[in-house]
Amino acid sequence: MSLVHPREGLWFLVVGAGAAATHAAVFWLAQHLMLAEVANAAGFIVAFFVSFFGHRFLSFQDAGTGVGQSLARFATTAIAGFAVNEAVFTLLLRGALWPSWLALFTAMLVAAAQTFVLSRFWAFRR
Repeated sequence: MSLVHPREGLWFLVVGAGAAATHAAVFWLAQHLMLAEVANAAGFIVAFFVSFFGHRFLSFQDAGTGVGQSLARFATTAIAGFAVNEAVFTLLLRGALWPSWLALFTAMLVAAAQTFVLSRFWAFRR
């Protein structure tokens, strides 16, 4: 038995790409109005809803948890992912002096891997 079903993995990528695009778009619109770290947080907040509903009803539609329980668990998962995202983003942006887009993209990739594992095996556990 595979740990990840092909359909589940495909939907995770599609929903994740949509949430990442949402996060990046909000970041792009907001970064000129506020600190990059705050723009990153704004992007996360908007993308959270895209991610939760997409993952709940597409990626992990056979979840053995109720919507409320999944939301609470996913919020915990997402906040943990965002903490990693913001730490990596700030380190690369301020410490390594990377361009904001490259730092954001890298931070989002690191957080996505963590989010998948926590989502699959805890937030939307079967």
